[in-house]
Amino acid sequence: PVVHLCTICPISYSVGANRIYAAVAIPYPAGYPELSREEELEARVQLCEKAIKTTAIEVKEQTIFGKNV
Repeated sequence: PVVHLCTICPISYSVGANRIYAAVAIPYPAGYPELSREEELEARVQLCEKAIKTTAIEVKEQTIFGKNV
């Protein structure tokens, strides 16, 4: 299974990605520039872990996941 971490979900949807995970923002898809370096690293790790969790979820059609997974 593959998860597409992206900021513009309709584009991922239109190209056929089956697991789409909504990222933070266009200029910083997996980043939080307002945080300290250490806090940002932790936030990135958490975001990636949440996205990776979606690989264990069976999907039968294109699915967009968010920050609540």
